[in-house]
Amino acid sequence: MMIAHRNFRLSFLVSWLIVLISDGAFSATFTFVNQCSYTVWPGILSNAGTPQLPTTGFALDPGGSVPIPVPPAWSGRTWGRSFCSQDPTTGKFTCVTGDCGSGNMECSGGGAAPPATLAEFTLDGADGLDFYDVSLVDGYNLPMLVVPQNGGGGNCTVTGCVADLNAACPPDLKVTNDVGSSVACKSACEAFGDPEYCCSGDHATPDTCRPSAYSELFKNACPRAYSYAYDDGSSTFTCASADYVITFCPTLSASNKKSSGDQSSGPDGSSLISSAAPHWAYASLFIIFLSVSWQLWHLR
Repeated sequence: MMIAHRNFRLSFLVSWLIVLISDGAFSATFTFVNQCSYTVWPGILSNAGTPQLPTTGFALDPGGSVPIPVPPAWSGRTWGRSFCSQDPTTGKFTCVTGDCGSGNMECSGGGAAPPATLAEFTLDGADGLDFYDVSLVDGYNLPMLVVPQNGGGGNCTVTGCVADLNAACPPDLKVTNDVGSSVACKSACEAFGDPEYCCSGDHATPDTCRPSAYSELFKNACPRAYSYAYDDGSSTFTCASADYVITFCPTLSASNKKSSGDQSSGPDGSSLISSAAPHWAYASLFIIFLSVSWQLWHLR
């Protein structure tokens, strides 16, 4: 496992270096931060026709932070996987929540099995704006916060869900692990399959699909997150030329002070700024080069 982890780390650094050199520029940096007390395995899925990022899945230790360069006009989604393990006999990698079905740490084009908290992005969209949201439409597994940094224009605002919905999940929606602990909360659509909850069939339009008692539970706990399919008005945000910090299990600062360039006031007026580094850009290229060189030297 140590050799496999070392090789993954090396290939990740090399891929990142290649992307930066070949593209010459990129639209944004996504910095993934883990403030959970346990390891989270982020997964990344690019939309059809959108370039793959240097990695589609990796381990993020408690307190860890990993920046990922994102090319212009990228669109896709990211999420956190939890309670993951590798079968010692078959080598198959699986996760209790958010599993992408690839059998490996890299998702390689696989999406999150619901329930999973999703962060969705379309960069450089209409009028040059980024569109982003945090969605609970496919259920919830981890608290997540998206913080735009160094951007402007549009409604450049922090969004996400910092509440622990696993603890408050109704029994009909609750997902438990093998020791009976609540680890995820299903959407009503996944739990019951009713068109009324799924916004399908006769309920497939904004006029016929309305919030349910279940989606309202999500919305009340996390006012800025999508709670059902047509929850656009209060849940989609825009920003131009921003980087994004994506934090799992975010902690709320007691300070109301905003950082320069950050739209960070939360729904309750408290600061939602992560402590992650803001902008890596081209200065990181030299650091990556040194890291790759060091890895290659020690693999000789």
